[in-house]
Amino acid sequence: MLKALVLFFLAWVCFLFYAGIALFTSGFLLTRLELTNHSSCQELPGKGPLVGGGRGEPGACWTAPRFSRAVIVLIDALRFDFVQPWPGGLPAQYPYLGKLGSIQHLLETKPQHARLYRFLADPPTTTMQRLKALTTGSLPTFIDAGSNFASYAIQEDNLIAQLNNTGKRVVFMGDDTWKGLFPEAFSQAFFFPSFNVKDLHTVDSGILEHLYPTNHCGHKHGPHHPEMAKKLNQMDQVLQTLVERLENDTLLVVAGDHGMTETGDHGGDSKPEVMAALFLYSSLPLFPRAPPEDPEVVPQVNLVPTLALLLGLPIPFGNIGEVIVDLFSGEVDTQPLATALAQASAYHLNAQQVSRFLHAYSLAAQDLPPEELQRLQDLFSSASSEYKRLLDQLKTEEVREADVQALISQLRLFLQGARTACTETWARFRPARMIGGTVLLAFTCLLCLVTSGLTSSPDFPFLGLLLKSVAWGLVGAALLAGGLIVGRTGLDPALLCSGGAATSLVAFLWALKWRGKPPMAIFLPGPLPILVLLFLRFAALFSDSFVLAEARAAPFLLCSLSLFVVAQLHWEGRLLVGGPTASCLSSPTASVARREGPRALGLLVGLLLCVRLSSLFHRCPEETPVCQSSPWLAPLSSVGGGQAKNLWYGACLGALGVLVLSVRFWLRRCGNLNSSAPSILFVRWGLPLMALGTAAHWALASGSDEAPPRLQALVSGAVIGLPRVVLGLAAIGLGLLLWQPVTVLVKTGASSPNPIVVPFVGPPASQADLNYVVPQIYRRMQEALRGKLAGGGGQTPLALAAYGLGSVYSAAVVTTLALLVFPLLLLHTERIILAFLILFLQSFLLLQLLAAAVGTPAGSPGPFSVPWLAISAWALTATQTFYSTGHQPVFPAIHWNAAFVGFPEGHDSSPVLPALLVGANTFASHLLFSVGCPLLLLWPFVCEGHSSTKKKKSLTSGTEEEGEKEEPLMEMRLRDAPHHFNAALLQLGLKYLFILGVQVLACVLAASILRRHLMVWKVFAPKFIFEAVGFVVSSVALLLGVALVMWVDRAVGSWFKQLILSQER
Repeated sequence: MLKALVLFFLAWVCFLFYAGIALFTSGFLLTRLELTNHSSCQELPGKGPLVGGGRGEPGACWTAPRFSRAVIVLIDALRFDFVQPWPGGLPAQYPYLGKLGSIQHLLETKPQHARLYRFLADPPTTTMQRLKALTTGSLPTFIDAGSNFASYAIQEDNLIAQLNNTGKRVVFMGDDTWKGLFPEAFSQAFFFPSFNVKDLHTVDSGILEHLYPTNHCGHKHGPHHPEMAKKLNQMDQVLQTLVERLENDTLLVVAGDHGMTETGDHGGDSKPEVMAALFLYSSLPLFPRAPPEDPEVVPQVNLVPTLALLLGLPIPFGNIGEVIVDLFSGEVDTQPLATALAQASAYHLNAQQVSRFLHAYSLAAQDLPPEELQRLQDLFSSASSEYKRLLDQLKTEEVREADVQALISQLRLFLQGARTACTETWARFRPARMIGGTVLLAFTCLLCLVTSGLTSSPDFPFLGLLLKSVAWGLVGAALLAGGLIVGRTGLDPALLCSGGAATSLVAFLWALKWRGKPPMAIFLPGPLPILVLLFLRFAALFSDSFVLAEARAAPFLLCSLSLFVVAQLHWEGRLLVGGPTASCLSSPTASVARREGPRALGLLVGLLLCVRLSSLFHRCPEETPVCQSSPWLAPLSSVGGGQAKNLWYGACLGALGVLVLSVRFWLRRCGNLNSSAPSILFVRWGLPLMALGTAAHWALASGSDEAPPRLQALVSGAVIGLPRVVLGLAAIGLGLLLWQPVTVLVKTGASSPNPIVVPFVGPPASQADLNYVVPQIYRRMQEALRGKLAGGGGQTPLALAAYGLGSVYSAAVVTTLALLVFPLLLLHTERIILAFLILFLQSFLLLQLLAAAVGTPAGSPGPFSVPWLAISAWALTATQTFYSTGHQPVFPAIHWNAAFVGFPEGHDSSPVLPALLVGANTFASHLLFSVGCPLLLLWPFVCEGHSSTKKKKSLTSGTEEEGEKEEPLMEMRLRDAPHHFNAALLQLGLKYLFILGVQVLACVLAASILRRHLMVWKVFAPKFIFEAVGFVVSSVALLLGVALVMWVDRAVGSWFKQLILSQER
């Protein structure tokens, strides 16, 4: 089997998975239809007169304006309890309580001028989605959360557009997110970069109307930090200045777009995230009555129609909010009937606009439930008729206030029903695409399962079937594109890719059908316990409780699987009976062989201990309030007290040193550190430099706020430059490894009296010749070196010695992992290095235990195979590492700070770089374990090198021959059978993709079946997104890991050719 075929086949299978994920996503995570209709002053939303007229008055539109101007102070992440009044004289429990004293003072001294509301945000609570809702009055859908940092311009009707259309002057200062949402919409604007959440002061020094760094302070320190109190005090001073300069015709609006969690994050739908604050104030009386003791809850979309009518603007066409009725009560001394009529007029105008929108939307999208639409229409028609009747009655006789209040209740019922119907409808699915994506994923998993059992067959025509399948896929995609063009529906990339993938997959499976039916036993993923494990993993993802508890379930399953490995060794008689050992760090003596049982138990105990220690670095889901997240996830800058910070910093430095020394020790033990290859020289000197740069960055970043003013610029430059240096060193190391991947030290000596016998003359003329002679060369090297050592050094002639050749493949993989881990460490907080060190030790112990379970491959010519047990354990370890490094599959748990490590500027031009940095932080475990996946195949061969297998004694002519030792070939045994080597890599990749694909398939089925579940957008949809993105990262990293091993194999072949040529001379 050709190396290129292995990569080509794995890439094709990955494409099939990608197409299935894309097709399902296009049917599951959909945005609602955005109408481009705009309201205008020239066209009322419906028929009927208006109470109080207004259309003929100066500046009036649908109704007379109550205010000429509005000053809107939008404070990012202004949680309600940040503003909630705090009784004077009582000590505040938290730093943020009672800091906005100016608002509390106005509420107490001017109750008819000011009002505080609980401002309820709709999830997702990300900044851009909230800004869309606050200006359009509509509800952004779940998928819009993905564009939080790529703020596309709003095309829907909105307040900013209405202000411009009516000739109003709009001045803006603040967050540059608004620049993307409303390009060229402001008369005058001062934009400031908003992406760097660590910057607490840049914007505040230049703006008044928009203060967002409360959110930044929360991201960096959390709401309980003293910095939050300082930031709130600063804003309180700004609000005092605004109130003093406010004119009578101006309305002051202070609002938060969302709240924040106790850790300073947002994006989900927990109460602290969705409960923001809204404060309204005017120099003239606004409200006829004093405010209630408990502030009223107002949905955020209700602010849009309220501001529009107060300023004399048309309500934006797509608004589904309802007016805040208290602001339409007239003057303070207005009679109750007049107040009720004014409120009824505002409600009716609002209801006309919503009814018009529902009618237009139902014609364009046709996805609103017809029964619910008809019910709402009947309700509006009844209320509209009653409104008209009351107006007619008002001309001739007195109208009762109770009748007007009943009309108001009816109109409110219509508006609330319309909003509920739209909210439920905009979770709109395309079942056909969802089913198609699910089926494509399921059959791709089946393909991985079937073909993984056929890789060891040398006569199976992988290349022919693959080329035919790809050709059929291209034909299918072309036909589908032609059909879409003829039907004038537009070319949908997801549909085209999935159509081509489905055609290609069907062609391959159809060809398999005609090649006979091999026994199904070879397709089953392992023994019964492994099947049970896979089923449990698959079925449990249908439970929201399990998804929330997966951080505890994954380590439990891993420990259970490890216990099964040891039990299996006992069942096979290898636990307590002396036999060949699989330890890389042992000596091949009889006493060591007899201790294989205690060694296996020791590996198990160490593995269980590491699993337990790694759970200390956990992050609790927001749905489990009784759980406390690990304090070790916080950065060192948040640690109080210099001594404690220094102790933690010392522990982090020690962990860095242990990590570097462990890599060097393993390479030295296997002989690869003796090599003069550039990559090994880099391991000797480059890794310590990378560790030093990482340590220096941690020291400066954790104490940057405490640096003297004259050194601030130097420290800031170093904090930016050091991560770039470490990243550059890692790139150099990887480049050197790819340039010369053979990490072998060659020593030459005297000629050997026993030349290598080869069936050809001169240099090898074919790959078959090379495959024949390579094992002989390696054995001769070992025999000569062993003879020299046994003979006292020099008595046995030594022709050639190569150190590290038996572990040349695994040395390249381990070196690559070591080079990748340092940039990934910089993207995490400092103390995560302790978790990484524990997890690296756990992975080593797991490889040792799995190698013991597989057994040494001595004497096995092939085929080589990695059992399902090992691959399942490896995938579980990757999942456990994801949780043990402080991650959760929810958006509020994303470590956004990673976007600014080394690159704090320039994010406004493109979201690609921050997305890569945040993605590398989030999916670091997927990346490392997928690149290191080939170690599952290589490790038993490496372990062979430290244990020799004695051949059985044989009797010849009645005499007993002396037992002789077979020299271990280690990884060179893979070159004994190149076909089996490539087939084993293909099988390994297919099995690993199957395990990952089954997890994605389970999430897809759970999201599909439970799409109307209460927790679908809170649990199942984020879990699917994280699993899908994690699969993409893992599959790409797997391809890179397999390609690396093949690249080393190619280099080893070239090295042997040069060696043979030099020996011929």
